[in-house]
Amino acid sequence: MELPPLSALRVFDAASRQLSFTRAAETLGMTQAAVSYQIKLLEERLGGQLFLRKPKGLELTELGQRYAGPTADAFATLREAFSSRHGHPETMSISTMITIASNWLSHRLGRFQFQHPELAVRLETDDKLVDFARQDVDVALRYGFGDWDGLVSQKLFDSELTPMLSPALLKEYGPLKGPADVIPLPWLNNTHRGWDGWLRQNNVAELACAPTRRLEFEAQSHLGRAALAGEGIALLNPRFFRLELATGTLVQPFKSVWRGEKSYWLVYPHARRNRPAIKAFQRFVLDEVAAEDSALDQAGAA
Repeated sequence: MELPPLSALRVFDAASRQLSFTRAAETLGMTQAAVSYQIKLLEERLGGQLFLRKPKGLELTELGQRYAGPTADAFATLREAFSSRHGHPETMSISTMITIASNWLSHRLGRFQFQHPELAVRLETDDKLVDFARQDVDVALRYGFGDWDGLVSQKLFDSELTPMLSPALLKEYGPLKGPADVIPLPWLNNTHRGWDGWLRQNNVAELACAPTRRLEFEAQSHLGRAALAGEGIALLNPRFFRLELATGTLVQPFKSVWRGEKSYWLVYPHARRNRPAIKAFQRFVLDEVAAEDSALDQAGAA
């Protein structure tokens, strides 16, 4: 089968990413009628419908989903090739969750930029999963099991949680001599199953969570701020609060950590696995994790 016209593929790429003929037309500087015509030509060539028209917008058909990813990857490769030929800096677009961005990645990106001045780095934060076929993102840091279809998944570190609290709260309720001593404290995110896991692995069978305490935070960064403010004791990842622990604004009373089933991963599409910029970023992140693991091990042994 011969390749479809490049003009039709370009229109399909824009429409599949934005799921709107109107926005695709604006992006490409075309009329909506011209966009519809190019999509019709492509559908005739492929022998099937690419989009379903829904009340709230477009939706890719099974055929459209099959071609959207490879088309997006092909145009991304072309954009990369032509931008580098004319001396423009290549853009590395990174998507990640709020906590990883604010508590782990953002203060490291300066070193990566310094090591790779040929790259222009852009960081986007969103707790929703990025769609590589429709969004202009090169790599993402995700939380999960690492089994996302069509993506290379490189494990970075486990999800490890342990109780932390402010010095003022520790003074009010302390000293905390054993794990059972956390039970009378006000717990943040008190319905999180990590509380059960942490207490049980420390041989505390009876749980006494105050049923009226219902402060819930999805992001570790927000949960950590509440703990810093003395609102309660929280299950936090020591990796994300190394500065607060080092300066004493947060206290980790026990070394024991509860390890969840999910982990943190670096992910990117298979089609981009040989891209030099992505390889460089992967090496950098893994080196950062290894250095941090070593520092955490030394701190734990101290």
